[in-house]
Amino acid sequence: MPSYIVVGGQWGDEGKGSIIAYLAIHDKPEVIARGGVGTNAGHSVFINGKKYAVRQLPTGFMNENARLLVGAGVLVDPEVFFHELEHLKDFNVEGRVGLDYRCTVIEPGHKELDRSNGYLHGKIGTTGSGCGPANADRALRKAKQVKDLKELEPYLTDVAQEVNDALDEGKLVLVEGTQGFGLSLYYGSYPYVTSKDTSASAMASDVGIGPTRVDDVIVVFKSFPTRVGAGPFPTEMSEEEADRMDLVEYGTVTGRRRRVGWFDFEFARYSARINGATMLAITMLDKYDKEAFGVTEFDKLPKKAKDFIAEIEEKVGVPVGLIKTGPELEHIIDLRENI
Repeated sequence: MPSYIVVGGQWGDEGKGSIIAYLAIHDKPEVIARGGVGTNAGHSVFINGKKYAVRQLPTGFMNENARLLVGAGVLVDPEVFFHELEHLKDFNVEGRVGLDYRCTVIEPGHKELDRSNGYLHGKIGTTGSGCGPANADRALRKAKQVKDLKELEPYLTDVAQEVNDALDEGKLVLVEGTQGFGLSLYYGSYPYVTSKDTSASAMASDVGIGPTRVDDVIVVFKSFPTRVGAGPFPTEMSEEEADRMDLVEYGTVTGRRRRVGWFDFEFARYSARINGATMLAITMLDKYDKEAFGVTEFDKLPKKAKDFIAEIEEKVGVPVGLIKTGPELEHIIDLRENI
């Protein structure tokens, strides 16, 4: 499997970070490239009980033999970038990171506009990270690129060339997406969306590979989907119901409480179809069935959990290849050999 893309199938916060972390350790990809919007999306992973949250760098940082790349389609906030280099120094990240020289820079003015604009921050509920205004300037062809900033010079590279060279050499490449399909500028619940497409096709474009070079697309779904910010959420439950079911979560970037809903099979089928999913990853199965917590073999799952997975496969029409049963890296069931 020379290359695969991991994307979110709902409204972000699906647990992509935990899936990517597992793949980074288990499959040992030699190149891990991040696509997506920018620092408005955060991925969290738990390693030996410690939580690591990243907004700029690839989530597969714990694979210390992998080259970590940020594709040209991604917005870069130098402040966040250098903070994460320090935050992840135990993993020897600095010597392995490459930023595509064509990445657009998020400047202080972009963040100020994002936080003060009543429409963006008030009505749409943006994160305030400056991504929308930065992408607007990019579309107007007046944004700065990272090659224009001297302090970023040591990290610059041509990510598209690196990724394609790696594929030519038969190396395994993992492309990680951010946010979720429901937030796509094209296919999401416009205008309550992010500032670009978030589908698997966009992630391939972000890192500079053509569609014929992608072998697998893993779409991640959470047992109880969540959403941060405004916008339609057809299966949303009340906060009281979420409290009762112990489904209280907060956004990695914003710290805002996430809205929680029931699994939407119809939306999941549409999402998987547009993303071109070859397999699904289901996270937080232990929230759906507490008896599933920490189980690492499918045959040992309780009946309720097995029936839920079977229903997903039947109604979405795509096999489930990975199942997360808890927050730690080892809390996973890997069924990919059966697909």
